[in-house]
Amino acid sequence: MQESISSFLNYIQYEKRYSKHTIAAYTKDLEHLAGYMRDVYEVSSVGEVSFPQLRSWIISLMEEGLSARSVHRKMASVKSFFKYLLREGRISSNPASKLIAPKVGKRLPEYAEEHQMENLLEHMVFPDGYVGIRDRTIIELFYATGIRKSEMMGLGYTDIDQDKSTITVLGKRNKQRIIPISREILLLLQEYISERNATFDDVGETLFLTEKGKPIYPKLLYNVVRKYLGAVTTTDRKGPHTLRHTFATHLSNRGADLNAIKELLGHANLSATQIYVHNSIDRLKKVYEKAHPKGKQD
Repeated sequence: MQESISSFLNYIQYEKRYSKHTIAAYTKDLEHLAGYMRDVYEVSSVGEVSFPQLRSWIISLMEEGLSARSVHRKMASVKSFFKYLLREGRISSNPASKLIAPKVGKRLPEYAEEHQMENLLEHMVFPDGYVGIRDRTIIELFYATGIRKSEMMGLGYTDIDQDKSTITVLGKRNKQRIIPISREILLLLQEYISERNATFDDVGETLFLTEKGKPIYPKLLYNVVRKYLGAVTTTDRKGPHTLRHTFATHLSNRGADLNAIKELLGHANLSATQIYVHNSIDRLKKVYEKAHPKGKQD
């Protein structure tokens, strides 16, 4: 079995050009499988491995307390391994083809609480000058619209309709959508644009620029959001996507229609938006447990 593993690892390293990290993960997973087959079933040849034995290995991983995500990764390694062996003619049938992965629970998105965002937007002091007004506008626009980082980077001056108080963004699959903005956000954008035009001679069409007048880039956007969001929340994730989650969660908590949230976020289908309902339900449970006499049982 060891010879087959070595052959497969050479294949993904030199032909598939997998990263060192991925190769290390595959190596660890396949070595673990080989050890299990040897110790439990006294199997040393890949041709002797059966579907029940592989299923037994999966069950043992779960009994060891591995998360469903970790089991998924190990299964992916093993399935790729046996597909390779079948293609190379080293085995006559694939024992891993019918393996079913355990269900992975959806991770609820992290977001900032309403009072934390109020603290950030009402009490945070932003520096004077171009960078300060730019950073404040970025934070407020992320929270007010829920747009993606790439969509923020792609915004141009002409994407702002001041008469209708809307912005037009280009989302995934080049799908365009129009998002309403408040009068307050519109005034902030006007203030930013005025400062931008006064700071740089040739501003071009790109809305947000670096302090050197160049188009803004992903790392800068991330750093801006992390800096200010980190001052008001202890969530593990503090990037632009956290503000997107915050936008959607606060809308859901206040009773916004799920289809409306879907359209605002630019989701292709409703299933991607439904996760924000779980956040609302979780919040309602906490309110119930705190307020109702029978909310918490001993």
